[in-house]
Amino acid sequence: MKNYLLLLLLSLLYSVAFSQENDITTALYTTYETYKETTIAKRRIKHEDIQPLLTHYKNVPGFTVSKVGTSIAGRELSLVSIGTGKTQVFLWSQMHGDEPTATQAIFDILNFLESPDFKEEKDAILTNLTLHFLPMLNPDGAALYQRRNLLGIDINRDALRLQSPEGKTLKRVRDSLTANFGFNLHDQSTYYNAERTSKPATISYLAPAYNYKKDVNEVRANAMKIIVFMNNIVQKYVPGQVAKYNDDFEPRAFGDNIQKWGTSTILIESGGYKNDIEKQEIRKLNYVSILSAIYSIASQNFKNIDIAEYEKIPENDRKLFDLKIEGAKYILNNKAYKIDIGINRLEVNKEDYSDFWYSSRILDQGDLSTYYGYETFNASGYTIKQGKVYPKQIATISEASNLDFISLLKKGYTHLRISKIPHKQLSSPFPLHIIGSKFIIPEELLLQPGVNPTFLLEKNGVNKYAVINGFLINLESGEGTLKNAMIYR
Repeated sequence: MKNYLLLLLLSLLYSVAFSQENDITTALYTTYETYKETTIAKRRIKHEDIQPLLTHYKNVPGFTVSKVGTSIAGRELSLVSIGTGKTQVFLWSQMHGDEPTATQAIFDILNFLESPDFKEEKDAILTNLTLHFLPMLNPDGAALYQRRNLLGIDINRDALRLQSPEGKTLKRVRDSLTANFGFNLHDQSTYYNAERTSKPATISYLAPAYNYKKDVNEVRANAMKIIVFMNNIVQKYVPGQVAKYNDDFEPRAFGDNIQKWGTSTILIESGGYKNDIEKQEIRKLNYVSILSAIYSIASQNFKNIDIAEYEKIPENDRKLFDLKIEGAKYILNNKAYKIDIGINRLEVNKEDYSDFWYSSRILDQGDLSTYYGYETFNASGYTIKQGKVYPKQIATISEASNLDFISLLKKGYTHLRISKIPHKQLSSPFPLHIIGSKFIIPEELLLQPGVNPTFLLEKNGVNKYAVINGFLINLESGEGTLKNAMIYR
């Protein structure tokens, strides 16, 4: 009976605590646009993009901006600190150069902390905690929009050897702060889904293990409690789209070691969200959930959370495609087959790494009934057909822009021959592929993993849909979003 009453009391305390912070969370969510840092609104942000923001905070009372290290290429690594509390909270982002979502959210949080709003909540945070933000740990990787640093190593596998200056900086800062809590901020593949569901893992969490047995001490348990708290918040806005990262111990990884060194470490992975290519909605979720978690740490309300709830969060799975075609008829060597096709749109960086174009691929085909798509098309009753080359050669891209592309697709044309293709033109701006004067497309359509997905879907002898570079276009309505097709010289 005593155990039952104790459990009931803990449950009530947790309910009251979460109810209080739930109100704050709602207010943070609804007022977000007030604090969003609009100068960094796309993913491919670079070191030079955040320097004016860091310079600004050098001149704001209460904030301290310190140089704590340099990258291999000599770019400054900066730490922004605010608060007077004894509990040290350390947040670092963009350890991987192509994972910038939380970097953007950090500057949103700094804008919030600078503002005169939410005075009571901010006083509670800043008198109980000291917050430290290292917003871009791998600026050299960010410049090239790549995961690794200039040494070609994954900084997150350098916690033991400490060969990278960026890794050395991370450890030195953590040790100097003797941080009580750490937020290890990353992006993960958009193709992760919440286990056994069609929903993307928009946010994934992990309280990293600190040994192979995956033991749970007080340090790790506190991280688990914070994650349960954050999960409850994010579920309000993207229900079913939260997952848990694999917790196998990786002795070289920073998250695992920082947990081992005594900092309660919360890994946050920003995944995918439908129609959010630049991850701005996910950025908002980072802002709301991290700020709410910081407030929970300041108020100590997380302590009443049952860590058993952590294990109930579904695990990450990787069974999502950008486009899934289901049950289409595919004719090969005069025989008909039923086939599913899983298509991903792969990003290719432009020369200055500030933008990208798509070169899509078939990732898998066959029976994909256990897989899902951000977009799924039931192609039962449709036959896959090879596209044709438009018979008239066009002189320039400018001249081609006057064509009626939907009309051409309806007639089965998927390729356009252009005699003068500018050397710097990387992709076709039209919903047809551009080919050079001498380029020959295969006579028969061959679908294989690794092949660019381009074909027509015919029904009753009429072309109803086209798949061009992995984008589905409705030929009756003209609906379909396509960033680019390909150029084959």
